[in-house]
Amino acid sequence: MVKNKLQLFLQKGRLEAGCDEAGRGCLAGPVFAAAVILPEDFENEMLNDSKKLTEKQRYLLRPMIEEQALAFAVGIVDHMEIDRINILNASFLAMHRAIDQLSIRPEHLLIDGNRFKGYPQIQHTCIVKGDGIYLSIAAASVLAKTYRDDFMDTIHQQFPEYNWLKNKGYPTLFHRTKVMEIGISSYHRKSFANQGNQLLIEF
Repeated sequence: MVKNKLQLFLQKGRLEAGCDEAGRGCLAGPVFAAAVILPEDFENEMLNDSKKLTEKQRYLLRPMIEEQALAFAVGIVDHMEIDRINILNASFLAMHRAIDQLSIRPEHLLIDGNRFKGYPQIQHTCIVKGDGIYLSIAAASVLAKTYRDDFMDTIHQQFPEYNWLKNKGYPTLFHRTKVMEIGISSYHRKSFANQGNQLLIEF
């Protein structure tokens, strides 16, 4: 088996928390974010960017991450807050809420992406496609994705017509068509879910 090429730390010996979000591009549901601090001896050849993993792999990895991490937490910003503050700020807020809940205070934050609203008194580094570079960000991506998927599976029971069990709220052709046919649910993001531009996005 090929060894995992993802890096454990940006700076060895420093307590770093990887942070990532899930659900930013969705028409419905919250945005979830996770923050994960991994130990210096952490190894896992399967762990990678959650988008490169199968659903089965993600759910196999989640308990491994939770058991082996020094600390982890998940933050949530619901669809109503997203409408009030916009999805970019909501993504930052979800990360802040995850960091708030960590049982250990990290010395540095590794943020997936190219933008972030600084967290008080903790420096950060933004890394484009960081979930495919650093293990802690990859771990955060797996937690954020699986916890959000669980949430979407639950609310699917209330609105099965949108098939969130399969699309998780993302703008698939089926989901966009249903929104145009029957309108939006109480979980849809009104700020863009019923706007033409978002409905025309290819996914």
